[in-house]
Amino acid sequence: MITPSDQLYVRNNLPAPDASILSDRDAWEIAIEGVKQPRRLTLRELKALGLETVATVLQCSGNGRGFFPSKPSGTPWSVGAAGCVLWSGVPLKTVARSLGGVADGMLYVTGTGGEKLPEGVDPKSIIVERSVPLKALADAMLVWEMNGAPLTLAHGGPLRLIVPGYQGVNNIKYIKRLAFTATETDAKIMSHGYRVTPPGGKADPSQPSVLEMGVKSWINSPHPDSGTLAAGAVQIHGVAFGGVHAVKKVEVSVDGGRTWREARFFGPDLGAFAWRQFVIDATLPPGSHTLASRATDAAGNVQPELRVENVSGYSNTSWDDHAMKVNVA
Repeated sequence: MITPSDQLYVRNNLPAPDASILSDRDAWEIAIEGVKQPRRLTLRELKALGLETVATVLQCSGNGRGFFPSKPSGTPWSVGAAGCVLWSGVPLKTVARSLGGVADGMLYVTGTGGEKLPEGVDPKSIIVERSVPLKALADAMLVWEMNGAPLTLAHGGPLRLIVPGYQGVNNIKYIKRLAFTATETDAKIMSHGYRVTPPGGKADPSQPSVLEMGVKSWINSPHPDSGTLAAGAVQIHGVAFGGVHAVKKVEVSVDGGRTWREARFFGPDLGAFAWRQFVIDATLPPGSHTLASRATDAAGNVQPELRVENVSGYSNTSWDDHAMKVNVA
């Protein structure tokens, strides 16, 4: 249910800062801007403002890229670039409230990472800085613990922005600046990076940005790598999540999507942003069977059959791609 910290995928857009930034975690400073009383706060001061824990799915926007026949550049993830994690820290809305509230006219939450930038280049061309809509303020957090332990450097320590329900790139590591802004950042990673660019096209700001995650599920067992299965009863289980909405139900097919049966959830419900484990019992006769799962979220969105083709292989929620064939004897 909870992904161990040492098994959670690691993905950086820039080299991580020197580990010395963890030598005095409480001294780490973040600038809070776009509030009525802007100021810099140390991690020690943030810890005095509040403490909450939230469970979220953290997923790289390229998770599922390996299923694209176009072979986009980047790590060819199938389902490995995702995990369900417990984050502890202070709600961002609490921080904003302590500084007089968000200033008028602000429409975005913009986070800036604390990686060291190479000299001689335009900072905006390489800096990790992303903007999400202001509505994300309702659930966003500044966190300093993951799964009950201080954040490691690999996962963004000493301080990270967590935006529940949003793709991983928006969860800024080593966050040094949090600004409420009237417009999106013009940093390249926002204006041209992580855009859902049609095949053959070039990224530009008019294309959809990788923001909220879509409803998604996949089967973990049985798995083709397990070899040939014995005919008879089998438990088919996996995980499902809804991004910014809780997952409502999961259906499973053993015939490649021709027919579906509703699975049941098992294990704890850790909230709207966590994944749920599902299971269904089936009887598989000898032969080849294509197993698939299809999730529906609380807003009625149904996991689609097909992927959205795009240059970088982003946001693949296709149940057909995530289906798998097992052999039974």
